Amino acid sequence: MLHYYDIADKVTAFTTTREGGCSIGNYASMNVNSFCDDIPEHVAENRRRLCNILNIPINHLVMPHQTHQTNVAAITPDFMTFTPEQQTAYLEGIDAIMTDMKGVAIGVSTADCVPILVYDTRHHVAAAIHAGWRGTVQRIVEKAISAMGEKYGTNGSDCKAVIGPSISKESFEVGDEVYEMFRAQGFNSEQLYALHNGKWHIDLWECNRQQLMDKNIDAHNIHVAGICTYQSSNRFFSARKLGIQSGRLFSGIILR
Repeated sequence: MLHYYDIADKVTAFTTTREGGCSIGNYASMNVNSFCDDIPEHVAENRRRLCNILNIPINHLVMPHQTHQTNVAAITPDFMTFTPEQQTAYLEGIDAIMTDMKGVAIGVSTADCVPILVYDTRHHVAAAIHAGWRGTVQRIVEKAISAMGEKYGTNGSDCKAVIGPSISKESFEVGDEVYEMFRAQGFNSEQLYALHNGKWHIDLWECNRQQLMDKNIDAHNIHVAGICTYQSSNRFFSARKLGIQSGRLFSGIILR
């Protein structure tokens, strides 16, 4: 049901799979995202099952409504006192979240986009980042780690990171306009691109790995899962394979 990452002691980092839930059809079976038109009762039951596995209360599962922007939010003790409506409003339009609170699962939802989990070993701080191609080209990873620095004093040299299951370079075909956007924003390394049958392919894993390294995270402290959601859609949700009306993975991190 969960794909775990050995990121550090006293930290639980994971990505859900399609297994172990009660949703049906293209949402089958472990979809915990309420923003993709799944049956609400199924989503609620799947969240309950996930929290049981993680051994956290249901209200300690925090996931934003992502809009492919670069807004970063901190989850603080004050947030936990908000009403559900206030929490929903606070998390609207957020694509990266961070916290120093223990026992709270912060995470992002993806189905081909790149989930990145970051852990600051010095300050015991975590972040979860959603990097679709739009977020990647806007350098959301760099902005999120900068926000961690401003809020908690994080320095990349103290961090470890995971790049979770997402679409691979081989499967991520884009038009000329997307390719030109990446080039214009300084993603100029030839290893990031490939041209097959007149179509460009972009390596989102490497684009985001380079951003992590640009923020002083050592390459040895960056784990790339290497799982292509498009090629492994039987176990991981893929919007390109299953359609937009399908489930989402949840990549989360909990400080213990």
